[in-house]
Amino acid sequence: MDYDRAYANGPFIPGAEAFPPRWVQEAAAFRATLGQRARTAVPYGPKPGNFLDLFLPEAAPLGLLVFVHGGYWLRFDRDLWSHLAAGAVARGWACALPSYTLAPEARISAMTREIARAVEVGAGVVPGPVVVTGHSAGGHLSARMGCADVTLSAAVKRVVPISPLADLEPISLTAMNADLRLDEAEIAQESPALLPLRQGVEAHVWVGAQERPAFLWQARLLSEAWSCPWTPESGKHHFDVIEGLTDPTSALLTVCLG
Repeated sequence: MDYDRAYANGPFIPGAEAFPPRWVQEAAAFRATLGQRARTAVPYGPKPGNFLDLFLPEAAPLGLLVFVHGGYWLRFDRDLWSHLAAGAVARGWACALPSYTLAPEARISAMTREIARAVEVGAGVVPGPVVVTGHSAGGHLSARMGCADVTLSAAVKRVVPISPLADLEPISLTAMNADLRLDEAEIAQESPALLPLRQGVEAHVWVGAQERPAFLWQARLLSEAWSCPWTPESGKHHFDVIEGLTDPTSALLTVCLG
């Protein structure tokens, strides 16, 4: 099997190259619209990438939604995704978007620890329930926040991994592993599908119905491992499956926030 092809998204999405520039524009526009309710570059740890942006509703927040960005643990940061907080903010929730140290500087196990700290810091600012979601590699990291081996002081009540990478073994067989450096021990330690869901945490896996077969398999695998619901959203591919987070009435955001 050609694992590099199996986990390539852009070549199979018409107009894929237009998405990142659009994300940059929409994110910047959202931050500008929120004004003082956009608290950017809140530090959560000692590393250069250990910052989160926090977006607040007009009234006291009902809780905190944390969104963890994707990019195969290799690229992007929080600046591209600010607009994905729009739906949560419109529903009266705060939304935190952390950056984290990327590979090859950090291994995935270290990213898990960073995101756990980001969730705790965000929850320390915003009282109430915490929901963690994320996309692709961020779907993996959001799923890790629901795993039994991760101890959190924050009251995480639900995780909603979007297009998650739940079993890391196939990723270790791609060219990306030159930077990710996944080995057998880390695959076992960091694959959510191989780990139990923490008691008291709800989970719902989301994926685009038009995604690559590998991502549909990963999503279904996690839902079966955790005995939780999964939703393949009709018509959505890997780049537009996150758009529901901008809409306060979307099915995706309803799954996240109830």
